[in-house]
Amino acid sequence: MLFTEKTKMSDLIHDDYRLLQVISRFGISLGFSEQTVAEACAASGVDAQTFLAVVNFVQGGDTASVADLASQVSVEALMLYLQRSHTYFVDFRLPAIRRKLIEAIDCSASNQVAFLIMKYYDEYAEEVRRHMEYENEHIHTYVQQLLDGYLPQGTTYTTLAHQHQDNHASIEKSSHELKSVIVKYHPADSDTQRLADTLMDIYIMEEDLFSHCRLEDTLFARSVHRLESKVSSSQQLTAKSQKPAVKSQEPDDNLSKREREVVQHVVRGLANKEIADRMFISVNTVMTHRRNISRKLQIHSPAALTIYAIVNGLINIDEVKL
Repeated sequence: MLFTEKTKMSDLIHDDYRLLQVISRFGISLGFSEQTVAEACAASGVDAQTFLAVVNFVQGGDTASVADLASQVSVEALMLYLQRSHTYFVDFRLPAIRRKLIEAIDCSASNQVAFLIMKYYDEYAEEVRRHMEYENEHIHTYVQQLLDGYLPQGTTYTTLAHQHQDNHASIEKSSHELKSVIVKYHPADSDTQRLADTLMDIYIMEEDLFSHCRLEDTLFARSVHRLESKVSSSQQLTAKSQKPAVKSQEPDDNLSKREREVVQHVVRGLANKEIADRMFISVNTVMTHRRNISRKLQIHSPAALTIYAIVNGLINIDEVKL
């Protein structure tokens, strides 16, 4: 079934319960009554075409339509959806399953098999975390530069994505081995019902994670390639028609739009976690932005950064936390 803007939001869930997670990751709350997709998206400030592209991709899984779907999406909205997905897996889903696994098996020092199962699970969770951290710090930072109208020299999305596509295959393999280890070698004194329930959660998470990775490798990748071409063409036209340089009114600092936003939050006194929440990015991405800001400006103290922000009109002195 192909969902449209006129489809009722409740019908999406009735048709495919997996779309509950998609709805949540777009920041749309339940309780939308008889609202259509268009109405619910408008009420939550969500790009409806991007939302539809994702739900139709997840529900249908038709790779032949990826090119058509990619032409409809907002790369910025899709990237925010992916970042929220990372937060869900790393901060909620993986820790929740770990707690259930601990309850299901005896992890005392005398039960070595149970101990090793937990160790294997922690290694798997860490692999997923590292992979998503790489995407946030490298893939999404690069895409944000494209969204700011800048095409970095010496790299492309393809070169950056090659590593994380290999990681997708590695995560899938590790997940399969984790399930196999639990099924074949779980301790005899385990709580069978709890363990079966936990294993079901692992299977469901694996399907969710596979769909997430597949969306990155196809729909997101195609959308970014389109953006790369657009920015490249724009820069070439600008270079051809460029007139003698006129002094810019903007600070000559090479900071991206997102980096300037981080500067504003820092001088207002916000902590990294608060900045991450405000910008819907991870704490690691905030730290990466701050390192880039320090490198570009050669400023390493909050006081000097505050002076820079005031002088360059990024913030009013009344907003500064003294």
